[in-house]
Amino acid sequence: MNNSGTFTKLRPQSLLKQLFNCSESICLQVFSNSVFWWVYLEEGKIIYATHSVEPFDRLERHLRRLSHQIPSLTSEVRVQLRLMFESDTHSQVVEHESNSINQPPEYQAIQWLISQQYLHSTQAAVLIPELVKEVLESFLLIKEGTYELTEPLNRMPIICRLNVENILERCQARLKSWKSFEPQISSPYQRPYLLITGKPSKQNLPDLQPNLTNWMKGFSLRHLAVIMNQDEIELAQNLYPYIIQGGIILHEPDPPFDQLPNTLEDLTQSSKLITLVNQKLVDVAEELSTTNSKSYPNIFEDNKTTEQLPQFSESLKENLQKLTITNNINPVIERVAAATVTSKKTYKIVSVDDSPTILKEISRFLENENFSVVTINEPLKAVMSIIRHKPDLILLDLNMVGIDGYELCQIIRNNSLFKEIPIIFVTGNKGIVDKVKARLVGASGYLTKPFTRAELLKIVFMHLT
Repeated sequence: MNNSGTFTKLRPQSLLKQLFNCSESICLQVFSNSVFWWVYLEEGKIIYATHSVEPFDRLERHLRRLSHQIPSLTSEVRVQLRLMFESDTHSQVVEHESNSINQPPEYQAIQWLISQQYLHSTQAAVLIPELVKEVLESFLLIKEGTYELTEPLNRMPIICRLNVENILERCQARLKSWKSFEPQISSPYQRPYLLITGKPSKQNLPDLQPNLTNWMKGFSLRHLAVIMNQDEIELAQNLYPYIIQGGIILHEPDPPFDQLPNTLEDLTQSSKLITLVNQKLVDVAEELSTTNSKSYPNIFEDNKTTEQLPQFSESLKENLQKLTITNNINPVIERVAAATVTSKKTYKIVSVDDSPTILKEISRFLENENFSVVTINEPLKAVMSIIRHKPDLILLDLNMVGIDGYELCQIIRNNSLFKEIPIIFVTGNKGIVDKVKARLVGASGYLTKPFTRAELLKIVFMHLT
């Protein structure tokens, strides 16, 4: 077999199976649609596999699952892990060229967890197959790309050895389950939105968990499953009837997850049309969910759904009518908020920044998610305000006039009332020195500017749940 090639004839699954009988240490490096995959093999067994799309997000999710059985894997330990081992974006680009000869940083992080006795080697041997399966699921969906076989200069410490055929069989079974939801669900990174909260007319639809409706605010199916401590396929099965009926709509994955291949073989003109329609509905849903409570016009009034959508050609309208699933849900639109579903604690968040623009954006992102946000634009007066408000979480800008975030964080931590309060640095600095220094002064996490609403919600929820 050649040491390099393309996937024009040789499919990803066939390539891996050919490596099953290899007796050497090999790194398979694959490139497709701006994404790198690395599969490390030792004597025909898989040692580890990773890809370049948010590897520490993947590790965080699986560690959070394990934390239900392993109390030592606290959120503080998981944050420390990211501060120590996660590279910034520039470093990741450089590492693409050397990752085949060096250990992946998240693999080093797992070894550190073992060395510090946060994780036993037998527990790590349970964690790694789950990480590998998730990576290989996306790898098997590659349709076009290049591959290269290299021999690592340094042997990776082996935590477990995985049989290629067995793990491929499990991945294929998992992909078959995902494909059963096509075309409504094409990626586990799609983000569900609850569009209609009216009571379904069909009584055979399952009830959604109240907690699930609270969290359905921009998180992907994969992230939601972790938050709910539920299997991804089971979660998709629970949501699928509502997706079919139109009560839940799916937004396409956020960058960079949109670079990963999806389960659909081809995006036909019709499925592209469905995407456009869903995008329009998501825009409506987000607009409703970010507006103060009031009476909303019925967008499905007189069942003229098609007229509310963007203007398409007559032929596309005909296709749309054939593809549109009848909406049997009560068409009354309500504002989707936690208060409409169940009583829920309102968390108080203090945001300290000398930029009114940043404070305004943070308030806009958070206040509509049942958070009470207190903004402080005079950092020198922040300590007394924080003591007075007693927040559940603090967002702290790093670079401010008069006092920097490091000093302010240290002062806050010296107060016994705030020893355990999560403090998240919000900054444009991406260097490893900044992250280490943040850890030393007691920061709980790190949010890099510019950030999206989903990124802000993800780190806030991670530290409040």
